[in-house]
Amino acid sequence: MRLTDGSLSRGGLPVLAGINFTLNAGEALILRGPNGIGKTTLLRAVAGLQHFDSGELTGDDIAYASHADGVKAMLSVRENLTFWASCFGQHNVEAAMDALNLTDLADRLAGNLSAGQKRRLGLARLLVTGRNIWVLDEPTISLDAGSVTLFANVIRDHLDNGGSALIATHIDLGFAANVLDLTPFRAKAAFDEDWL
Repeated sequence: MRLTDGSLSRGGLPVLAGINFTLNAGEALILRGPNGIGKTTLLRAVAGLQHFDSGELTGDDIAYASHADGVKAMLSVRENLTFWASCFGQHNVEAAMDALNLTDLADRLAGNLSAGQKRRLGLARLLVTGRNIWVLDEPTISLDAGSVTLFANVIRDHLDNGGSALIATHIDLGFAANVLDLTPFRAKAAFDEDWL
């Protein structure tokens, strides 16, 4: 994946301008910067959920995990993953449940899971997409230390198998990654933001 001279707005206001990065197979790129700088806006644009104002993005084959877990409360863990797998033409959900320690919860309704369990289920969706590029927005929200380690291992395996990951996070996930600080790409606002 490559972004060349990307610029973005949020709510009609310029947020980021002139962003360039390359994400190769087997690599992770961590987005950093203060709250509100536009990390989520950038990830949503890369995932195709909003438009870039300018710039060129090459690369597809993307799976996106946002702040929301994206689970159906009235479906079981297995049913949720089976649904997502079918959307991407995949079938095996057992490996995803095993990787994120969900096997013992397979028949439990998602609505009856704890916040951390729901988060693990939401992240397990990545494993059933068959997609090579994972775009992750604060993936460790609601995860305890053990689950963070578990998920970091999932990402590490994904990278080792030729996948890549673009991640907005404030924590060290314990694996080698390039870092892109978005602070230098803050757009010059059309007017003074202090009035907000």
